[in-house]
Amino acid sequence: MTSRQWGLLSVLAVLWGGAFFFSKVALGELRPFTVVLVRFGVAAIALRLVVRLSGHRMPRSGRTWAGFLVLGALNNFIPFSLIAWGQVHITSGLASILNATTPLFTAVVAHAWGQERLAAHRIAGVLLGLVGVAVLIGPGALRHLGASTWGELAIVGAAISYAFAGTYGRRFRALPAVVPVAGMLTTSALMALPPALALDHPWAARPGAATVGALLGLALLSTALGFLIYFRLLSSVGATNVMLVTLLIPVTALLLGSVFLDERVTGPALAGMALIFCGLLAIDGRLLPRRLRPLRPPPPDPPAGETPASPSPRRAAGSASPSRGHSTAGSGAAAT
Repeated sequence: MTSRQWGLLSVLAVLWGGAFFFSKVALGELRPFTVVLVRFGVAAIALRLVVRLSGHRMPRSGRTWAGFLVLGALNNFIPFSLIAWGQVHITSGLASILNATTPLFTAVVAHAWGQERLAAHRIAGVLLGLVGVAVLIGPGALRHLGASTWGELAIVGAAISYAFAGTYGRRFRALPAVVPVAGMLTTSALMALPPALALDHPWAARPGAATVGALLGLALLSTALGFLIYFRLLSSVGATNVMLVTLLIPVTALLLGSVFLDERVTGPALAGMALIFCGLLAIDGRLLPRRLRPLRPPPPDPPAGETPASPSPRRAAGSASPSRGHSTAGSGAAAT
């Protein structure tokens, strides 16, 4: 990943880390499904406006909208519901640690779908970052591990859903980023509408100015802008790399709490942040000796309808001859 891509990933971590702050303020006066509905609905309206002003068009194909529906379910409705239910039964610290397993599941899913290699240094880096999250939040959170198996499985299920969403979302990389984000958020809002109306009765809510401001920040910054950055990164660096944001979110939440809420940063928290950054560097390959780093990414697949060129019999025969091995390699490089 380039420095610019790491910078965008850090901005995304700040935006999504800030979502916890905005949600906490909004949930002081509103019920959960109402917050989810307003979050997705306002973000979808804003991005549909951006689509129109930028000269793009939303697709009319039912198949494309079915894809947006699947993406909205995998990336928003299913994990948000599982996390909301799981956090009722387990501590928020343990939930954060389990949620940080998302890059591991993403690496496995992306490898299974043939999108990315399951490199050893990447898995080692994710594991190191996961240990860092546990140290940052506090090892005491792990004492509750096993106390509520269903609650823990709900958070792990959310992480797996995010992994499939990241891998599935790459099929929309040919579209301008704002189009699939607007489509995904539109379908997410429609999925949140029935439970919000049935359970929350949002028409009876009387939110104050602080709550309205938190909802706007949650919808326009954490959601609309955040998912635009997410899709831009997804198309350029792949699903596993963009899901590394789950390792950075606890760091940004800690720093935001220190700056705005006067929360104290402890020694273990600093150690946890150091482990997380070392894990990220290992994933990026910068902690490996140069001879152990990958030399180049795997070659792209040939366009649809084409097959890779195979060497001619004469060239294949030449490659078997020691005296012509060098010239054969040169002709092969020129052909690629």
